[in-house]
Amino acid sequence: MNDPRFSGDLSDFIVVALDNGLKTLSGSFQSSRENPCDGVEAEEMSESEKAHAAGLMRVNHVGEICAQALYEGQSMTAASSAVKEKLRKAGEEERDHLAWCSSRLKELDSRESLLAPVFYASSFCVGAITGLLGDKYSLGFVEATEDRVVEHIDEHLDSLPEKDLRSRAILRQMREDEKRHGEEALSFGGVEFSERTKRVMKILAGIMTKSTYRF
Repeated sequence: MNDPRFSGDLSDFIVVALDNGLKTLSGSFQSSRENPCDGVEAEEMSESEKAHAAGLMRVNHVGEICAQALYEGQSMTAASSAVKEKLRKAGEEERDHLAWCSSRLKELDSRESLLAPVFYASSFCVGAITGLLGDKYSLGFVEATEDRVVEHIDEHLDSLPEKDLRSRAILRQMREDEKRHGEEALSFGGVEFSERTKRVMKILAGIMTKSTYRF
């Protein structure tokens, strides 16, 4: 079998995937870039404001866990080595987001979502299946996902307490990165998904958002 997706030892793929999954869920990844909220003054917020901010950042944290799983699954089944490398680099930036959101949750005296393992596993499967469909569809899925993430971040920026400047700084940098990931995916050969498909993805993302805000 000459398909590049299967040129390596399957056991190696599984070991690496499990290792990355454990690191993602345990919070072992460290940011390779400076946290955008460094140097931003933390203003006093009421308990209700802190709880709301924590709920939003918990949703963002799970979103980054899903991103890690998606990229991991997609890169494992991608046909092109160039696409594998593109997904790997995007995944590295997403790890920064993961670390930033985790740090902010601790500052808000809150926790990560209890549902994170479920969403990681399901996202990994979706990523792997998308990769098997072909690189152009895999990259198109990245664009469609990032398009929704940008909308989602905009909604959170509107909803965050005005005093929560530290969370805002993180989300603004995340938005910039996510938008670029989507644009690069299309320019790298991804197909643009239909609006109908994007609406379905939005509904599914809404389920994740509502469940992880509290849990």
